[in-house]
Amino acid sequence: MVIQLKDSNTFVTSPKTVAKLLQDLLAAEDEIDRDKEHFWVFHLDNRLKIKLLELISLGTLTSSLVHPREVFTRAIAERSAKIIIAHNHPSGEAIPSEDDIISTKRLAKAGKILGIELLDHIIVTSNSFMSFKEKSLL
Repeated sequence: MVIQLKDSNTFVTSPKTVAKLLQDLLAAEDEIDRDKEHFWVFHLDNRLKIKLLELISLGTLTSSLVHPREVFTRAIAERSAKIIIAHNHPSGEAIPSEDDIISTKRLAKAGKILGIELLDHIIVTSNSFMSFKEKSLL
């Protein structure tokens, strides 16, 4: 599902930019959906302008399904130069799980093969976030 952003000229200047967009998006959802894991892909051009935001998976309280096929399908079709992936932790803890780390490495490898760089993976909660790139996990 493609999500329309209010400002179509948004550039990613930091992980905080991405986190704030997603925290605002989650705050606008009803409470039941807010308590499910969401997995998003930010499609970017070469200048880091957001071309579009895509919701790849809406999961359960503790997990969401993510596969390179779904992550990169629209990135290829839209000719995205780079992507940033993100997901929320309804628990309120922005600490990556072992599965988060493994799936991020897998997606980074897929991106290298396709020539679409994975810039970052950001975990958001209602009031905090964590960047894999800032923590040297990517």
